[in-house]
Amino acid sequence: MSRRHVPELLAPAGTLDAVRAAVANGANAVYLGASMYNARDEGAQLSLDELGQACAIAHARGVRVYLTFNVLIKPHELNEALVYLGECIDRGIDAAIVQDLGVVRLIQQVYPQLEVHGSTQMTVHDAGGALVMQELGIERVVLARENTLEDIRLIREAVPDLGLETFVHGALCISYSGQCFMSGMISERSANRGSCAQSCRKDYTLNDDSTGATLDQGYLISTKDLAAHDHLEEIAKLGVGCLKVEGRKKKPEYVATVTKAYRGWLDGIARGEEGRAPTIDEVEPLVQIFSRGNTGGMYGGRQGREYITRTQPDNRGLTLGTVVGQEGDDLIVEVSRPLTVGDGLGFESPDPSSSANIGGTVQSVRAMGTRDGLHRQVVSVRSGLRTTRVASGWRVVRTSDAKLLSEAQASYANVPMPERVGAIRVDVRCFGHAGGPLKTIWRAGELESSVRGEVTLAPASKRSLDMTQLREQLGRLGGTAFKLGSIDTSGLGDGLFLPVSELNRIRQDAVEQLEEQLGWARSSDEAVRVAHIADAVTAVPVSGQARSESAAPALRVIVYDLESAREAAAGGATEVVFDPFLRHPAPPRSRVITLRDELTAQGVGLRLRTPTIVRPEERKAIAPWLALGLPLLSGHLGLIREFGGDRDVIADYATNVFNQHTAAMMFEVGASQLVASIELTVEELQALTAPWGGAGFDVLVYGRPEGMTIEHCVLSAAFDREATTCRDLCVQKHTQVSLTDPAGYTFGVATDSACRNRLLHSRPIDASEYLPALWAQGIRGYQMVFNVAGDPVQQLVRSYRDILDALAQGAPTPASASRVLLDGAFTRGHFARAV
Repeated sequence: MSRRHVPELLAPAGTLDAVRAAVANGANAVYLGASMYNARDEGAQLSLDELGQACAIAHARGVRVYLTFNVLIKPHELNEALVYLGECIDRGIDAAIVQDLGVVRLIQQVYPQLEVHGSTQMTVHDAGGALVMQELGIERVVLARENTLEDIRLIREAVPDLGLETFVHGALCISYSGQCFMSGMISERSANRGSCAQSCRKDYTLNDDSTGATLDQGYLISTKDLAAHDHLEEIAKLGVGCLKVEGRKKKPEYVATVTKAYRGWLDGIARGEEGRAPTIDEVEPLVQIFSRGNTGGMYGGRQGREYITRTQPDNRGLTLGTVVGQEGDDLIVEVSRPLTVGDGLGFESPDPSSSANIGGTVQSVRAMGTRDGLHRQVVSVRSGLRTTRVASGWRVVRTSDAKLLSEAQASYANVPMPERVGAIRVDVRCFGHAGGPLKTIWRAGELESSVRGEVTLAPASKRSLDMTQLREQLGRLGGTAFKLGSIDTSGLGDGLFLPVSELNRIRQDAVEQLEEQLGWARSSDEAVRVAHIADAVTAVPVSGQARSESAAPALRVIVYDLESAREAAAGGATEVVFDPFLRHPAPPRSRVITLRDELTAQGVGLRLRTPTIVRPEERKAIAPWLALGLPLLSGHLGLIREFGGDRDVIADYATNVFNQHTAAMMFEVGASQLVASIELTVEELQALTAPWGGAGFDVLVYGRPEGMTIEHCVLSAAFDREATTCRDLCVQKHTQVSLTDPAGYTFGVATDSACRNRLLHSRPIDASEYLPALWAQGIRGYQMVFNVAGDPVQQLVRSYRDILDALAQGAPTPASASRVLLDGAFTRGHFARAV
């Protein structure tokens, strides 16, 4: 029987042992991060030397290595980042996983031989976004974790030549990757910069803002872990090229266990095994090694209440049984799997309202018998020096399995750790005869040195120079850039003697000469590379955006209801941006057309804001709105490309325009105007917009950014309802809800037209104090957003308009009236706080 093609299995690695674990257990490729510019800021980074070793380990077994270069990069970092990437390429990486669109283009210019994969942080979730990736020359894109099997089928049909990669196991982000700004706004630890503060893993209270009632509480946006083993056959049939396991911060034992399991299942598919679901025994090691509780993800559609952990945010372990009694300081347990010394145990209260749990490590075990499949054992459990005691009825959860860990460690124990990776081979030729000096010629590639001895060779009375002694003394090259290759002694007489100290001196002189030559060569190569990078970074393709420092300000105000639209116009907005998709229900389109006519009569424009996420099945729902022909504000790459040539399209902040090269690419894709990233400081905004003199850019200066875009609906989950069929909750019963974190900060939750949640920041940004600095940079586009009920829209818009009018007239700017209106309840955002 011929073997079926199956996708590549891509395993994570945060350490060299994890690389060894991956290759030993069947990974086709590993992905890893070096010490800079990767989306894991600590605990999962390799040094450059370790990266070289990792590539050697992988390549020795035919395994590819992908470097995570998947963060947004600031203007002043571009040169350093590209030089560093070059050093990683020198170590042997096969591809780079990239988030920043501008960096993609720069890599293509500076390192055209390097394969580039689009990170899931690019938020590619439909055919439109995938087509942009293909046109940019990206070889493969990692799809959003929220995509269903049907989504993937449609993307594959639309863009058959683009490589597709999808996650199948590991931790899930509750937000669409690339669209989480919550961590950065709260703590200055940006998820787009590799510093996510795990805001989703906190416990929250869901409240009805109108009544004050508590609707739900717990870990409401903490996802279970993905385990898509039941969908592997279907994913493979769709033509997905790569299956990815999450876990660069996990231990090598996790990598070994998960990789081994998925390798086995994929091999079964390759053999033609169809319709075979993994057994409980096959899945159990994955649950045991690390799990917050497993979910099949969204391949089969939304999971509702079962998608999140609810009661805890961390490793859950495997529930085995209960405590049934005590024997002195020991516990008597009945468990479905026998416990062994070294196992980690947790004990959970039987009270469903209690989250109490304690644990420890098994110190001793005594079997009492087995009955009906349950093993009764007496166990001694300690946490540090303290004996663990719990009452009968408490659940026994095995948090770590000593036998499983031992088996995992053994699986990669024989994978050798390479020595002196990257050292340059040097071959030596030796010449000489009795009464003359030893002459040596050292050659390493194009480098060559010649060293003549200062002590004459003499006939040996005892031990003569032989190959063993020469290799021992001339091969002592540790700490240098070289390693000894061959030694040619055909020109050396027999039976000669030379002191060891003289051999060492010859070696030292030769190495010094070679290293000097190597330094010259490397300096020359590095200088060429640095100059090439500098030229590429400096050469920003500027076109289409007229430079004008005297242009009148554009004050664009984003609203979701008709009343606020009219208030914005009355307050001085030059353009109203209407978002009919933010909350249920959207007003009839006929009323929006009427609004357009009203605003036009006042000299105010109307623009339509599209969702950032438009999965394939949702395109029909937004099509009638797009057919209105209004200018657009969109964070959706595919829509910007599709409509950018025919109408005025502003790229929203969701496109993550972080540097000048990303800006140039977004203009190239079709945007007429760009909203700068909301994670840049005033100084960084200047560097971003400088090539255009500020023209062509908007800055969000007021309002609550969408901190997360979530496919999951916390409101439907609270009532255990099926999302998309419970609109009575968000339209009628609980129209204004919010999540409150342990610190007391409250985040509004907007349930949009596709029944996904958009988490709004707890306080509005108020950048009124920075308007003069932004104006001085030549920026003339300013945005305000009103996405919660009760804001004094007209007064706030007027306060900004007054400042902008004063700046346009060169008059002194008035005191910020917005600060009075907000009464201290605001944030300055990132205008002065770098991420």
